[in-house]
Amino acid sequence: MFIQSLAVEEVRSAMHSSYKSSLIRELRDQQVRFAPRVKRLEQAERAEKLLQELEGRRVYPYDFLCYRVTDFRPEHSQRQLIRGQDATHDLRLFVEDITDSLDLPIEEAPEKVHTVEDLTKMFNVSAKTISRWRDQGLVSRRYVAEGRKRLGFHQSSVERFVSQNRIQVERGERFSQLTVDERAMIIDAARTLAAEGLTFTAVCKRLAEQLNRSVETIRYSIKNFDRENPFMAVFPDSRVPLSEEDRAAIFELHRRGSSLAALASRYGRSVNTIHRLISEQRAIRIAELNLDYIPHPDFTKRGAADRILSDLPKTSGGERKVKAPKGLPPYLASLYDVPLLDREMEFHLFRKMNFLKYRASKLRDQLNPQKPINSLMEQIERLYEQSIEVKNLIVQSNLRLVVSIAKRHVGAHGDMFALISDGNMSLFRAVDKFDCSRGNKFSTYATWAIMKNFARSIPNEFRHQERFLTAGEAVLLSREDERTDQIREESMQAARQEQVQRILSSLDEREQQIIIRRFGLDYSQEPLTLKEVGESLGVTKERIRQLETRALHKLREAAQSERLNAGE
Repeated sequence: MFIQSLAVEEVRSAMHSSYKSSLIRELRDQQVRFAPRVKRLEQAERAEKLLQELEGRRVYPYDFLCYRVTDFRPEHSQRQLIRGQDATHDLRLFVEDITDSLDLPIEEAPEKVHTVEDLTKMFNVSAKTISRWRDQGLVSRRYVAEGRKRLGFHQSSVERFVSQNRIQVERGERFSQLTVDERAMIIDAARTLAAEGLTFTAVCKRLAEQLNRSVETIRYSIKNFDRENPFMAVFPDSRVPLSEEDRAAIFELHRRGSSLAALASRYGRSVNTIHRLISEQRAIRIAELNLDYIPHPDFTKRGAADRILSDLPKTSGGERKVKAPKGLPPYLASLYDVPLLDREMEFHLFRKMNFLKYRASKLRDQLNPQKPINSLMEQIERLYEQSIEVKNLIVQSNLRLVVSIAKRHVGAHGDMFALISDGNMSLFRAVDKFDCSRGNKFSTYATWAIMKNFARSIPNEFRHQERFLTAGEAVLLSREDERTDQIREESMQAARQEQVQRILSSLDEREQQIIIRRFGLDYSQEPLTLKEVGESLGVTKERIRQLETRALHKLREAAQSERLNAGE
């Protein structure tokens, strides 16, 4: 079981949640929002594999890191280098955040998973040591256990970390946790040395030598006491500066609802000091926001805000929303919940998104990081969040375009959802680069961007790339919006669905329910495991496996008599 103090877990989670690179953080956001589940699982594994190759003293291009994790390269090179130690830090967070978004039950993990408590017992160390090992390369994931999200460590990840850090692990195994009396003795000795004028660092070194303990153990004991007892602190604020991890943790906890007074008590600081630290961290985050925008002549006209930021215009034809065909996987079916945009609506949203980033960028130029003004930061954050909302609406309205293009490019043995994931990333970048003032349809520009990415990423498409490139972007941009024949595709899907229903009718009611739930034929829910289906029907997992085998045999015979073409 995961037995941890909520307060300790909350602080530890906050300390590990701050990305060093805004590019990797944005990549995380894109994958969480738009990558299919199977693709996110694959990217978590690729990120962990890459972690074993990174060296802290080297620097790595973001394009390289992005390609190794997602198997695609940014269409527009970022030309930004990331230090190895920062990349290592962020990729571990990437793995944890990606797995957190999957809501994966721990029972479905591909291998044995250890909890924090398991590791503390296995290596005879404290939870703080496990937290420190995570900083030093121990990869963690998040699973759903007993109805709650918990940290978990794959057996392979633990073995890899131990083999690479054997001396450190052996030293940790010899560590024995401090008793209450030992902590009290450390505090008393530290108070005596502090009264003699020794600095905090000197006190930690002196006591470490005298008590045969690590400097980190002494330092943590004193700092923890000072946080819990601010009025009896061994060292005042001015003599025990907060680390960068502490500052990041304070900011994250405040964002999650912790009051200034509670944080001041926890960290042994005044309320004014906590308020100043939060403002400084907030200014750093704002400086990292991506506020690049496409300019438009309307931005500088009088009354621009009232016109540009108005509600989305309604067209005479109404919203172009189409009902999803039956039998689609949940992800594809959900795309039909968002209506398509006509030319006028599209222009309005692109101009609005860029205008919001334009205003936020101008306000950020006025921000002094040394003395940030909260009201100014609130305006910048509000404008940025509004621009993201508009961008997400544009992306969601065009996700079906990605699917239609991916269908034309997937081969007999291709991975449909991998293509959709790559196409979604191209779409995401295309939204940022599209200039609506030229009067072209976004779908034309996005089609060009997605196909260009496919031409690079699909081996069978390389032979088409040269011919595709010589056509020229200008020609593509001048073409009318060309989407697939939606009516024809839906008719074909309906016909296939009728065939599936006919062969399903060869099964009894219980067998039908097992097949539908196991393979996700009901698009309103994800496929279930054998155990989950057994629980819903009141039988064992093994019985479900037997019934499923029998049902599949019946379906094969029915499909042969129906002459169902599995390749269609």
